Amino acid sequence: MMNIGVLALQGAVREHVKALEAPDVEVTVIKKVEQLEQMDGLVFPGGESTTMRRLINLYGFYEPLKAFAAAGKPIFGTCAGAILMAKEIAGQAEPHLSVMDMTVERNAFGRQRESFEALLSMKGIGDDVEAVFIRAPIIRTTGTQVDVLAEYDGRIVAAQQGPFLACSFHPELTDDDRFHQYFVQMVRESLAEPAV
Repeated sequence: MMNIGVLALQGAVREHVKALEAPDVEVTVIKKVEQLEQMDGLVFPGGESTTMRRLINLYGFYEPLKAFAAAGKPIFGTCAGAILMAKEIAGQAEPHLSVMDMTVERNAFGRQRESFEALLSMKGIGDDVEAVFIRAPIIRTTGTQVDVLAEYDGRIVAAQQGPFLACSFHPELTDDDRFHQYFVQMVRESLAEPAV
């Protein structure tokens, strides 16, 4: 069995847990720093990135999360979770965890009332992946090590850099769990790799 955690500081935690379910996966709701040690992969749900960062600091998660990423363990950030992972945030002096070589722009599709759903063509998954955009960021630029997985209206909305996966939307708010299962497969593969 492999263990995948969902950071439960904010966001649709239950929906992520459901989408990650697989016969060889145990999903843990992460509320304490000590739980991270047992995890093979981790999901950052959506929410509000500034609030999430404040809670990460408040509960002592910042350094342990940086160490988790530095160990090369897979992380999947959705919406605000993607903002946490970016190396640069447009209009903001400092990034948060800075684990992916990309620049994100917050609320790039507008406010709450501009929320919408779309079908995306996603590399390695399919041409009809359901996506829910709520106050969504976009990935404005990516470094050479970042693989663009999906675009919407000419703008990058999903990307991967090694063990790190990020998207602008909320895949957990649909019945389509393929994107989560793509991440589960990333965790499987990371566990199968020989230790360096």
